[in-house]
Amino acid sequence: MTSQARSTPPKNRDTTGNATGIADPCWLAHRYDPEHDAVHLVAADRAMRGTATFLTDEHLPTAANPVVVARREAVAAVQRIDPVHFIFHSAYCCSTLLARALDRVGFASTLKEPVILNDLVGWRHRGGDPAKIAEVLNDALTLSARAFVPGEAMIIKPSNVVNALAPTMLNLRPDARAVLLYAPLRVFLTSIARKGMWGRLWVRELLAKQLADGMVDLGFAPEDYFRLTDLQAAAVGWIAQADLFAALAHRFPGRVRSLQSETLVAAPRAALHAICDLYALPINIATLDALEHSEAFARNAKDGTTYRAADRTREQMDGATLYADEIDKVLIWAEAVARGAGVALDPPAPLLG
Repeated sequence: MTSQARSTPPKNRDTTGNATGIADPCWLAHRYDPEHDAVHLVAADRAMRGTATFLTDEHLPTAANPVVVARREAVAAVQRIDPVHFIFHSAYCCSTLLARALDRVGFASTLKEPVILNDLVGWRHRGGDPAKIAEVLNDALTLSARAFVPGEAMIIKPSNVVNALAPTMLNLRPDARAVLLYAPLRVFLTSIARKGMWGRLWVRELLAKQLADGMVDLGFAPEDYFRLTDLQAAAVGWIAQADLFAALAHRFPGRVRSLQSETLVAAPRAALHAICDLYALPINIATLDALEHSEAFARNAKDGTTYRAADRTREQMDGATLYADEIDKVLIWAEAVARGAGVALDPPAPLLG
């Protein structure tokens, strides 16, 4: 974990909507309730957020005791909006590692998959009014863009189920920049195969949400999706995200750049320097040294155990060997699907090279 500064949670709070002190950036906008147009805020200081794998109930000890505040009241309490940037990602591509590495006192604060954005996706899937969702999304970003130290940028890494909202977020924040982080298709398929039943179930759930978002346009009939194997479903979801990333690069030239996970791991210093330039973060040699040697690069981003690049490579090789026949066949099929749909397997606007 990077060097952390602890913020003291505000003391004056209750769970009835009569909250004081919510202007303190320690209060995390955690959930949104569209029925009551209310925001659930939880006390989560920098240390807690740094320790949490994701900003979910499972990883936030205070999540069971939120302060519930009318959305407009919560937004009215915001005293300072800091610069905001994004890490949009394809999943299983070192995005949590990158968010951990960039979180540094006086430099940048990061949010790893805040649930309030997922809530807006769920509301959208339930038929929420698009204009109202955009209004609430704007407020959610305002509530989220509160760094712990004045002058820090806030870097938000949404869950990849939020990717369909990426164009709207970039429109709402015209000064924001975004890294489009992705794992190569073979690496992604290997990660899913290695995770067994739960990984295969997850990609099917993701594909269902992408279909609901209208993200998948690859020439399939609706009934075709039921005939796909698990890894074919994973590949379709990955291609849909690659298609979205390409669209973002063309729609927001200069503001979004793509980065492959293997490049980040192989050349962290060059990648971090380019990311800081993209986000216009104040970089110098000392800060770059600290980012490059962040403990984030020596720990498993999900469980905190010691984990080096060599460990990751070994796991990939083991998985590739165990599931080689299935992965090879699906990769050939997926390349043909992507080619037929005009989707490049490497998004444009690479950050390096």
